Amino acid sequence: MTDIRVTYSGLIAFGINLTSIVTGLVFTLIVTRSLSIDEFGTWGLINGIIIYAMIISPIITYWVTREVARGEKTAITAIFSSGALSIIGLIIYLLAAYFVGIQSDANVDVLLFAAVLIPLFFLEKSSVAINLGHKPQAASYGFLAFELTKIPSGLIFVYFLNFGVEGAILASAVAYIIKISVHVFFSRKILSSRIQIKYLKKWIKLFWLPVYRTLPAVFALSDVAIFSIMTGSVTGVAYYTSARTVGFLVNHVRSFNQGLYPKLLQSEKQEFIQENLIKLLYFAFPLIAFSFTFARPALFALNPIYEIAAPIVIVISIRAFLTTINKALYDTHLGMEKIDKDPKLISSRNYLKSKLMLFPTIDNIKQGVYIGVLILLLFILSFQTNSTIELVFYWVLVSLIVEIPITLYMIYLTKTTFTIKIDKISIMKYLLASIVVFGMMSMFIEEFLEYKISIYEFLPHLLSYGIVSMVGYLGITYLIDKRTKILVNAILNEVIGKINKKS
Repeated sequence: MTDIRVTYSGLIAFGINLTSIVTGLVFTLIVTRSLSIDEFGTWGLINGIIIYAMIISPIITYWVTREVARGEKTAITAIFSSGALSIIGLIIYLLAAYFVGIQSDANVDVLLFAAVLIPLFFLEKSSVAINLGHKPQAASYGFLAFELTKIPSGLIFVYFLNFGVEGAILASAVAYIIKISVHVFFSRKILSSRIQIKYLKKWIKLFWLPVYRTLPAVFALSDVAIFSIMTGSVTGVAYYTSARTVGFLVNHVRSFNQGLYPKLLQSEKQEFIQENLIKLLYFAFPLIAFSFTFARPALFALNPIYEIAAPIVIVISIRAFLTTINKALYDTHLGMEKIDKDPKLISSRNYLKSKLMLFPTIDNIKQGVYIGVLILLLFILSFQTNSTIELVFYWVLVSLIVEIPITLYMIYLTKTTFTIKIDKISIMKYLLASIVVFGMMSMFIEEFLEYKISIYEFLPHLLSYGIVSMVGYLGITYLIDKRTKILVNAILNEVIGKINKKS
């Protein structure tokens, strides 16, 4: 069993995710600058429908991470089982895509064509789950390969061949194939074992638990399909998808927590929790501030028609910050849950009493309220306004409001469950540094940034503002915070050590 280094895995994951911000921006620019607003809305709708097919994927992936982290040989069984499950997922997707397509102005043929992604999604989820329990940093390498492959694939299929949404689908398919290959390479040693039916029986017996845990994600991502059906248009989905691209930057911080969950599965020590949460906030504050500051110019870069969605970015980024905190706390509690470690405790009754069931229940209640309120709100507002952008704003506002009480509850539960002493002084330093740096950058952008239609003229200037602001935050925190100095020096020592070993 591989010993998992929490900070090392987290830094690799986060560093690669920061790189993916650039690569993801390039791919999104290719798509948004090449597709019409309806085509981009269809692309966003596809990502919302795929979740219905993936509802059964955690039947395998949920358990394999926990089992591999504890040294059990379940990897090859998970790969073959996921391949079989993808057939069911494919059928689910085709039915959902056809139904949503005929209820909106989306191109049904394009929605159905996206079915080629389903088997790849299942294999990707399975291979990632294996490496999260084996070598968490390998999951980051696969993600980097995926992001780097998307750019040339997008240029070929979307920009040069002008395949439209189908081109974006093909580009994603190629990128997923490369990502899966990378994951298989890193997990090749533990994939050499034989298929074991006993694990498959266990997964099938307990299928209800991971499926139940998936329902919140299904509810959450159903908002795209619901909005499209109730408005009869994918235009609002296009505005939402563009705003989400900028507002979800803080989500990349989740990758820093990547090594914590399997580490807690390996041991019952709580010493990793405190430092991980502080480091998570260190990176989260500047990213949410970045989304606030660069909302308008970033949307303009994607396509000037999306510039009016800047207020939506603000709301989405706040919600993304809260969900990032919640996810980190969820993983902390789930990593400390040991009910599935002892075969004698494996029963439906015991699982129902465990935290493996508690948190999905909380999520299901939250998402159920969210979807219910959203449907009611869209029904009422459809009679009062014809403004698509206004409907989208209220849509994301509802999602933010329902997230707030869950965040407060998770903070309370964590305080009462674990002995964690958070360094409030360091956290205040990070928050104030973010406010100062990005507050000043906001004034510079307002005063000096010229909004030029040509992406080749506008993007270099925008990137320079972004780089200066992030370097400014790093420099200030390095000067005023001891923990940041230790972190930066540790990174430099790690890099130098790697270079010396190779030489």
